[in-house]
Amino acid sequence: MTKITLHNTKTRQKEDLVPVKSGEVSMYVCGPTVYDRAHLGNARPVIIFDTLFRLLRHVYGEENVTYVRNFTDVDDKINARAAETGESIREITDGTIALYLSDMDAVGAMHPTHMPRATEYIEQMVAMSAELIEKGFAYEAEGHVLFAVESYADYGKFSGRSIDDMIAGARVEVAPYKRNPMDFVLWKPSDADTPGWDSPWGKGRPGWHIECSAMAHELLGERFDIHGGGNDLMFPHHENEIAQSTCAGNDFANIWMHNEMLQVEGKKMSKSLGNFFTVRDLLDQGVPGEVIRFVMLSTHYRKPMDWTEKKREEAEKTLRKWRLLVENVDGSYVPQDILLSLSDDLNTAGALTRMHKLANDGNVAELKSAGALLGLLGDEMGAWIDKGAVDLSVFSKKLGNAREKAMQSKDFSALDALKRALTEAGVEVRMSKEAVELLPTSTFDPSKLEGLL
Repeated sequence: MTKITLHNTKTRQKEDLVPVKSGEVSMYVCGPTVYDRAHLGNARPVIIFDTLFRLLRHVYGEENVTYVRNFTDVDDKINARAAETGESIREITDGTIALYLSDMDAVGAMHPTHMPRATEYIEQMVAMSAELIEKGFAYEAEGHVLFAVESYADYGKFSGRSIDDMIAGARVEVAPYKRNPMDFVLWKPSDADTPGWDSPWGKGRPGWHIECSAMAHELLGERFDIHGGGNDLMFPHHENEIAQSTCAGNDFANIWMHNEMLQVEGKKMSKSLGNFFTVRDLLDQGVPGEVIRFVMLSTHYRKPMDWTEKKREEAEKTLRKWRLLVENVDGSYVPQDILLSLSDDLNTAGALTRMHKLANDGNVAELKSAGALLGLLGDEMGAWIDKGAVDLSVFSKKLGNAREKAMQSKDFSALDALKRALTEAGVEVRMSKEAVELLPTSTFDPSKLEGLL
């Protein structure tokens, strides 16, 4: 079996993936808070961990991989959106989940094994909070339940932050009912206009951090293999998850993986800079989901991803060439060097480099198989190619006519010029007495055919 090594944020080093249950792999990835459409940065962890999901299924078998990605459907941002629009909270969350899945489908992300909604696991969150109180790691105060960070000696170790850094990073709410400003909420009271559930501490709703701990424990058990998300979640979210889960008696995740953030043309994406856009914005502008995925995978997940117009153009150009090469081709086996690249801390950039070589060498069946492992070149993602595809039959006819004229006039200059232009555009020209056949090669560039008709 192929050995997979992954960089573990917790230990700051690459480690072999050794499943908790032999032959089976479990993975939890923090999902979206569903109050608005996914922006481009939200798509990066989805595409990254979808690629890891594909790799794990390839190595361990589809039936032996469990992937959980949650929806946070109880949150103050959702409450605010409901008040702003007049829609019910359920309408907002149902609608936003549908839009999110549609956008992620467009970038080639498979659905995880489980996609739990936080509101479906309130009972488990209440039970975990009560257990933490009983064990002395949490306390009730004015209808709130708070985790006492001083009760957990390793608090801050995961993110490597000092107390001052943590206070600044968490934007700590100073409240009179807190024993320590760093204590974080497990449960908070709800008023008449806010969603709430019955609990031993009155009507209320969960804090954000307890959600993932409860859902991961319920669906994957006390100990599982991989926990993933963006590095903006390392603190406070993942730090708090580890604290509360460990104190509740769970070993939790063996390997923690975090992707770096996304930039646009070298700058942080923000509405104030005018470079903020959603996945749907790009799709509506005609950028294919497969192109978005390719650009995301062209940078290693632990490096900052810079979305640029140049990268988009190059990705589209490459995918057009590759799709022409693999048209009507069935994949064979995944080449070993592709598998080794992905197995080495999910080196997608290295795998794409090797796919370029496969294309240049004419190994089209292996190119198709390699693409499938990265979520590229599949039939379900290829509809966009027809929008700008070049009909080479038009040039076949033109070449045939030019040959007939040349044979009559004995002047072959126009025929040779057309053949040369096609060759320079990456088209292989095959001519016989019976037919003219044009075949796109790995260097095919449709833009170079402009002006030849």
